[in-house]
Amino acid sequence: MNRAYFPLRHSLWAATAVAAPHTDSLQDALKADVIIVGAGYCGLSTALHLAEQGVDVVLLEAQEVGFGGSGRNGGQVIPGLKYDPSELLARFGAKEGQRLVDFAGSTADAVFELIDKHALDVPRVRQGWIQGAHNAQAMQLAQRRARDWAAQGVATELLDQGQAERLLGTNKYLGGWVDPRGGGIQPLSYARELARVAIAAGVRLFSQSRVTALQRSGKQWTATVAGGSVTAERVLLCTNGYTDDLWPNLRKTIIDANSFQVATQPLPPALRQTILPQGHVSSDARNLLLYYRFDHTGRLLMGGRGTFQEPDPTRRDHWSHLEAAVAKLFPQVAGIPFDYRWCGHVAVTRDYLPHLHEPAPGLLIDIGCQGRGVGLQTRMGQALASYLLSGDQRVLPVQPSGIKAFPLYGMRRLYIAAVIAWYRITDGGV
Repeated sequence: MNRAYFPLRHSLWAATAVAAPHTDSLQDALKADVIIVGAGYCGLSTALHLAEQGVDVVLLEAQEVGFGGSGRNGGQVIPGLKYDPSELLARFGAKEGQRLVDFAGSTADAVFELIDKHALDVPRVRQGWIQGAHNAQAMQLAQRRARDWAAQGVATELLDQGQAERLLGTNKYLGGWVDPRGGGIQPLSYARELARVAIAAGVRLFSQSRVTALQRSGKQWTATVAGGSVTAERVLLCTNGYTDDLWPNLRKTIIDANSFQVATQPLPPALRQTILPQGHVSSDARNLLLYYRFDHTGRLLMGGRGTFQEPDPTRRDHWSHLEAAVAKLFPQVAGIPFDYRWCGHVAVTRDYLPHLHEPAPGLLIDIGCQGRGVGLQTRMGQALASYLLSGDQRVLPVQPSGIKAFPLYGMRRLYIAAVIAWYRITDGGV
């Protein structure tokens, strides 16, 4: 049974995005070299990079381009993973660990380089990402992260309390650190523009074409949709937080947590200069993190976690925790109304790492964005295209593994509610 998804049309991004390229639903029986399921960042990036190498790709999307997390996220382009370079090196060893560090460090570059290469019509800023430290433990984390990435050649900057206050516009942090590689984009425009250039490169992209069955006969796979089918030797599934039951147990390998967001009316210029005055984007180190930035229209955005249940678009109280966070962090915006409230899903794996699976010959699965999907999944698409072309697993950031469901998956709502309650206590409020 499919989860009832929050309407994309209620988001700020849907209101301000470039027009989507025209796509039809599949109403035919087609053949291709590769079938890709899911027109989010990973599917679009993989399709584009394959098509540029002459591969015949059919891309099938159940809804519309960017309908999932790719059109609903905060638009922050943050390199790295949950784990710092020293942790990855200790866990995976010098060779494999460094490969993953290099991959994670290149994710933001992949986004901005694609935008520049194809002259994508995507509002963007790249002044760096600030991670604020709300307590002493978070400050130690900031120091380690700044040190770790500096050792990898990144010009990181550690902030004391005064510096953090000047750059963020709030006195609620003890300090933090700056990663100059980070930035922000209009995420739905980015997805739609990737679709446009992918189609121009030869990708056959079909929207409103949910794959209802995936079957293998010999070396051929057939993906069936309501109006037709596609047959190919290779299939890539990349549906992340909107994964359904197309492949057994895949949905149970992630927690499809909700990420809630609000956006104010455009702030007056003088008020705008009191918050993130140099154009940084920011997310803090709380377990229930808060992330915030300005969009290209001058609206202040605030995002964070919320309940597992899908919110009601007519219930403003479902976003009240974020509006309260804005008031506490930035009291200078008191009285500025909120224009938009929306929600999307984040695919979180058990170990907070991206996962690749090859459960059958010719079938490749990518899953797990961990809240950094803009850069991570763009770069993953490049790696997956290289792998599908070469068959060399060394081009992959992580090796394919078996599908392992979360324990007691059916009780995940109770589990998430308990974790959220505990994190709210340990985070100590805003």
